[in-house]
Amino acid sequence: MIEAAPLAGLGGIRHGFFTREGGVSDGIFTSLNCGFGSSDSADAVAENRRRVTAALNANIDKLTTVHQIHGITVIPVETSWAHGDAPKADGMVTNQSGIVLGISTADCSPVLFADAQAGVIGACHAGWRGALDGVLEATVAAMERLGASRAAIRAAIGPTIAQDSYQVGPEFRDRFINQKAQNERFFRPDDEDRHRFDLPGYVANRLENSRIGVVESVGHDTCADTSRLFSYRRSTLNGEPDFGRALSAIALQRGGA
Repeated sequence: MIEAAPLAGLGGIRHGFFTREGGVSDGIFTSLNCGFGSSDSADAVAENRRRVTAALNANIDKLTTVHQIHGITVIPVETSWAHGDAPKADGMVTNQSGIVLGISTADCSPVLFADAQAGVIGACHAGWRGALDGVLEATVAAMERLGASRAAIRAAIGPTIAQDSYQVGPEFRDRFINQKAQNERFFRPDDEDRHRFDLPGYVANRLENSRIGVVESVGHDTCADTSRLFSYRRSTLNGEPDFGRALSAIALQRGGA
């Protein structure tokens, strides 16, 4: 797994951006595919998820994920639920010890948050649509409602499709420019009327503008790193019938919980 410096040194916080390495799946899902939405074996996905939670020194029944829909709904988590009971949302926050918040991605930005002093953590799935519509700010606001201080929140952006790999058309770019003219700086001209979009840069900018304490991106281009990371776009370009999903997770662990 990949750790982010701003979160790694926080007492009582465990986190990880897990790669595709260290699991039991095979074929196009090799090997740590954590997506029940894929056509991979459900038993393999369950074991991979168990390994993720074990790496965080947590129990699998505390892993809490949502049915992600590229929206801006953020749910406060008081107790974990089974995968089959997952609500539709793209963010979660909690102040409950032992809960593991997990976000599934395969090019979009997984973002993990923590205010260690207040004992509040968060996680959200920020694809281009969710980021544009405000899922990042919604997660910060939900953490504040649980007692977090905006200035004390640290956020880490996990592996994401990078600008060199993310070609988009004019209609895509127009959505961002129409919302804010300054968003043009996240687009680099490419062939004809197409551009390359900097999703992690855009996500970082939205977080910085929300005035939280620390924002850092771990880097790593999901599309380009074939050996370590899953990528929806790469799988599509390669004509593969499906793709693996990585899990990024964070847990609040007080008193050995």
